[in-house]
Amino acid sequence: MKKLLALLLALTLVLSMTACAGNGDSDSDGNVAVFYYTYADTYISSVRAALDSALTEAGVNYTDYDGNNSQTTQTEQVQTAISAGCTLLVVNLVDSGSDDAASNIISLASAQNIPVIFFNRSVSEEVVTAYENCVFVGTDYEMAGHMQGEMIGNYLVENYDAVDLNGDGVISYVMLKGDEANAEAIARTQYGQEDADAVLTANGYPALSFYDSNNSNKYLLDQTGSWSSEQGAALIQTVLSQYSEANGNMIELVIANNDDMALGAISALQNAGYNKEGCTYIPVFGVDATDAAKTAIAEGTMTGTIKQDAEGMANTIAQIVQNMQSGADTFADVDADNVVGTWRVNIPYAAYTGE
Repeated sequence: MKKLLALLLALTLVLSMTACAGNGDSDSDGNVAVFYYTYADTYISSVRAALDSALTEAGVNYTDYDGNNSQTTQTEQVQTAISAGCTLLVVNLVDSGSDDAASNIISLASAQNIPVIFFNRSVSEEVVTAYENCVFVGTDYEMAGHMQGEMIGNYLVENYDAVDLNGDGVISYVMLKGDEANAEAIARTQYGQEDADAVLTANGYPALSFYDSNNSNKYLLDQTGSWSSEQGAALIQTVLSQYSEANGNMIELVIANNDDMALGAISALQNAGYNKEGCTYIPVFGVDATDAAKTAIAEGTMTGTIKQDAEGMANTIAQIVQNMQSGADTFADVDADNVVGTWRVNIPYAAYTGE
C-alpha cells in the first residue's frame, strides 16, 4: 500500500509539473496552452506540426492538448491549464455546432484576463467580439465549397462523356459530409454541389444527380464526426454493395468535405476494382491538400482538392501569440489583406490539381 501511495504521489507531482510544462525558455512570458480537437485529424496534425515549429522558433513556451474529439475533455483541459497558470489559450474547438462551448471557454479565460485565440473551427463573430482579448484565425469557409464546386464543374465539362459511365446524360454523385453541425462541412456540402451545377448548366449540361433518390439530405454523414478515411471507406463500400456498373446505377463522382474521407473513398473504390491503372476511373475531390492527397493526385487516383494552408494558419497564430505576449497590436505583422475587422484572420484557400 505504501508503494502504491508513493507511486500515486509521484504521478500527481509529475502531472502538476507537466500540466503547463513547455519547451521554451523558463524566462518566457508564460506558458501558452494549445488545444486541438483531435490529434487524429490529418489536416490538424499538419497545423500542429507547423505551429509547434513556429512557436519553438519564436521561443514561446507551450503545451499541446488532445481533445480526442470530446468537448467535455477539452473544456476540462482548459480548466486544468488555467489552474496551472497558463497565460494564453489557443483553441481548436471540438464542438463548433453551437456557441456554447466557445462561450464557456471565454468565460473561464476572461475571469483570469487570459487572451484566447480560436482557430480553424468556426466561432461566431458575436462570441469572439464579446471578449476584447479574443480573436479567431480560420478561413472564409464558404470559399472552399465554392472553389471545390467550380473545380468539379470545370472538370466534368471537360470530361463529361468519360465520367458518364452508363451514358444516361446525367452524372450520379456521392457527397461525404464530415460533421452534421460543423459550419465548414455545411458550406462545403452546399456549395460543392451547387457551384458544380452552376458550371454544368451554364455549359448546357444537366445538374448533378444524387445517387440515392430516397436520400433527401443528398449527403452521407460521418456519424463519428471525425471526418475520417475509415468512415469514407465504409460509406462508399456500403454504396458499392448496391450501386454498380452491372446494375447500371454506378456512382460516377465522389465529393468529400475533406481529403481523409476522399482517400477513404478511393480505398473502397480500388477494392472494388476502380481508380487503378487500366481500370475505370471515378473522379474524387476533397479539401485540405494534405500530403497524402497530393500523392494520390500525382498517382492519378484522386482528381483534385482545395488547399487549406496549414503552415499559413500556424504562422499567423504564432505571430498573434507573440503580439499578445508583447503587448503589440494584435494583428501586427499579419497580412492586412487577410484581416477581417478587429476580430479575425482568414487564411486564403487555393485550388490544387497537381498541375
